[in-house]
Amino acid sequence: MSKADKEIEQFRGLMEIPSRFEDGFSVSSFVGALFVALVMIPGAIYMNLIAGMGVGQAAQWVTVILFIEIAKRANQKLSRAQIFILFYMAGSIVGETAQETILFAQFLIQSDAAASFGVASELPKWFAPSDPDVLAVRSFFQVAWLPALGLFIFRKFFSEIDSAVLGYGLFRLTSDIEKLPFPMAPIGAQGILALSDDLEGKGNEPWRWRVFSIGGAIGLIFGFIYMGLPALTGTFFDASISMLPIPFVDWTSYTEEFLPGVATGLSFDLGQLIIGMVMPFFAIVGSFIGIIVSYILNPILHQSNQLPSWTPGQNTVETLFNTNIDFYFSFGIGLSMAVALIGIVSAVRKGRDKDSSQLVKKEPKIHESRGDISTKWIAITYLFCVAAYIGMSGYLIEWHPGVMAVMFFYAFLYTPLMSYVTARLEGLAGQVVEIPFIREITFILSGYKGVAIWFLPIPKKNYGIKTVFYKQAELTGTSFRSVWKTDVILFPVIILSVVAFSSYIWSLAEIPSYIYPYTQEMWEFEAKNACLVYSSTLEGYSPFYEALDGAKVAIGFGAGMTLFGFMSIVGAPVLMVYGIVRGLGNSLPHTIIPNFIGALLGKYYFEKKLGIKWRQYVPVMSAGFFCGSGLIAMFCIGLVFLIKAASDLPY
Repeated sequence: MSKADKEIEQFRGLMEIPSRFEDGFSVSSFVGALFVALVMIPGAIYMNLIAGMGVGQAAQWVTVILFIEIAKRANQKLSRAQIFILFYMAGSIVGETAQETILFAQFLIQSDAAASFGVASELPKWFAPSDPDVLAVRSFFQVAWLPALGLFIFRKFFSEIDSAVLGYGLFRLTSDIEKLPFPMAPIGAQGILALSDDLEGKGNEPWRWRVFSIGGAIGLIFGFIYMGLPALTGTFFDASISMLPIPFVDWTSYTEEFLPGVATGLSFDLGQLIIGMVMPFFAIVGSFIGIIVSYILNPILHQSNQLPSWTPGQNTVETLFNTNIDFYFSFGIGLSMAVALIGIVSAVRKGRDKDSSQLVKKEPKIHESRGDISTKWIAITYLFCVAAYIGMSGYLIEWHPGVMAVMFFYAFLYTPLMSYVTARLEGLAGQVVEIPFIREITFILSGYKGVAIWFLPIPKKNYGIKTVFYKQAELTGTSFRSVWKTDVILFPVIILSVVAFSSYIWSLAEIPSYIYPYTQEMWEFEAKNACLVYSSTLEGYSPFYEALDGAKVAIGFGAGMTLFGFMSIVGAPVLMVYGIVRGLGNSLPHTIIPNFIGALLGKYYFEKKLGIKWRQYVPVMSAGFFCGSGLIAMFCIGLVFLIKAASDLPY
């Protein structure tokens, strides 16, 4: 057995599937939905603007812990299924990337990047209004914003439906029929098990709650220093006071003499170090190796005049963007193509290795208590959602024939194929696969001229990622019907909350501004990268084609395949290949370094001291840390909102 297989085996068998399934939706779930909408969503938005990170796991654990403590004091019990539903509800607020939010839309249409790339004048009204008088009001509750908000709600609604039902269908195929193990699923369920055992008073494994509490205490202290202090001081003073730099300290200008073209610095987010402890060790080691290689490669590229856009004096953001334009954009496409090919071949090979006699050729058995539905309803749901996506996109794009051909390609070929491949890889090794830049390539080949195509609700999804969630629901004995009932109740609550609090937070201060350090530091960089791609479908010259170099794509693809071949020959873990590709993809090294430190501490200190138990301890400790940091951040953000609201009163 290879080292990678041994590491994956450590994640298998941590939990067994229960004999019965319970409905986790209850009155407490509805109250939990209101709590998520009124407390967690504004906190998630605010933290993303300040530090570039959502509340993520913090929101989930804060919600669950709070309701468990309330239940204890009310002499009530919450089952594992009810805890899982609360956990799921809080996790549903994990936001999109900045480029998919309505707050980013108002920035993009006013940004220097959009103007310089010729994108600003081409942005459609259903993306964001361009009238300066409308934008100056800093509120989404205006008639001019209705088309953009309508498309936002449409996209969210159908995304919830198709990801829930199609992810479930792939889970039944890969788990019930193909019997794949899903080695990473028990990790997310371990914290729920710990909380459930504590609530039920089970004393056979008291370490769970103790480890969770230790992580929570560390999170409380760090969360106040890292996020709470800047949020509070930014309210009272003209600038935020930070004991630790957000989002990172930039050393690029100090190292440029001996590391030209290299972005250097360090993130002081303790959460990144803990993530390094939780993630598979060899994947993190691979990422660090990739960063070291880029530290060596960039000065060589600079000496060879392959980084002409980089000049001394540029900071991290400028260095990353310019080296991306000159080399890593094309090189990264090639690397990603190699990884995608490796993933597809791996899935096909493992599928052939499986004894075909073990596969059931008919529909799997319906488990009534688990809440299963028949295959025909899965197919009907998919066709309904696909028709909605294609119909809306066709209407917005005036039924451009090339674009419509792309829609059908995604709906009936790419999305089903890649979703199934990802579902199998998730079931076998906890990996996700995508063909890189497929969207960019198909949009360019469509022949459409303009930027509206980039904001269409296209049927390009990867439903295979959702299979791990359903495996976790199964491991905790949660009926799938209760998951779907939660979606129905939660959707309108979340949508209203996101729009209302986004508008309110925007009204407090311009975004970006010093009040929100991450946006001031990184959003222009993200806008430049986005507009570089959007410009590829404009008339005339586009910097996209200057950045896209076939020879560099080929070099990246060759490097990726050679790396995989070498790793296979020497017997190195395949997970390391994925990590190296991540590090070589012009990633931000400032977070990979603390990831690596955390991985070393976990592997060579804690695991040696605690043995295999460390693999059980660390996900629970991680959950406690993010719970503690989220709790203190929510408290400070609540104070900020209270102070801001009071200062706006007319008396």
